[in-house]
Amino acid sequence: MTDHRRVLLKLSGEALAGEKKTGFDEETVRKVAAQVKRAADEGVELGIVIGGGNFWRGRSSKAIDRTKADAIGMLATVMNCLYVSEIFRDCGMQTEIYTPFVCGSMTKLYSKDEADADLKAGKVLFFAGGLGHPYFSTDTICVLRALELECSEILLAKSIDGVYDKDPGKYPDAKKYDTITVGELVRNDLKVIDGTAAAMCRDYPVPMQIFDLGEEDSIYRAMQGLSNGTRITV
Repeated sequence: MTDHRRVLLKLSGEALAGEKKTGFDEETVRKVAAQVKRAADEGVELGIVIGGGNFWRGRSSKAIDRTKADAIGMLATVMNCLYVSEIFRDCGMQTEIYTPFVCGSMTKLYSKDEADADLKAGKVLFFAGGLGHPYFSTDTICVLRALELECSEILLAKSIDGVYDKDPGKYPDAKKYDTITVGELVRNDLKVIDGTAAAMCRDYPVPMQIFDLGEEDSIYRAMQGLSNGTRITV
């Protein structure tokens, strides 16, 4: 097994929706749960951030104020974490959901010390609700929590199998990178993660991998350094 002891996993909301492209696909989530449990049983400490794109992509709507659109997106990530956490529990894992704002009794208010203790206790943690402020994406909260909790790597499980020099859906000759630096991402405006997150990774180095969630055992393989995706170095 990999020597990683603590990893931050980012799951694409769209990827969790499976072929439906919206809502949840339980079979897909259970496949994720099986891989996470296997790693957790081997001693890996896991924090998870989930995007909200299977419910809401507010930036595509000009009819709603940006701050309100982002608030809806934050709540979409809370719904995703509640659902995925319950599937994980049904698969035999202990979980906690942290948010940066009070969500009644549904989540815990984020505390670095409490999150660190929960990870050491073997719980799988979900970080929902983003930063609690507009204009910040789930990429940013992913990098922030990874830095705060001293994760050895960030794994980005998406609906695409890596980083390309241009959109492979539009350009058949798009070139996939096996390895690329954060600086190259920014200079080439590749936008696989947002600019704020990329700048944080550049200034406070933490390696990343981007890979296709739909590939067999892709999460577990990424933790072993066997991903077919793209490694992002600093």
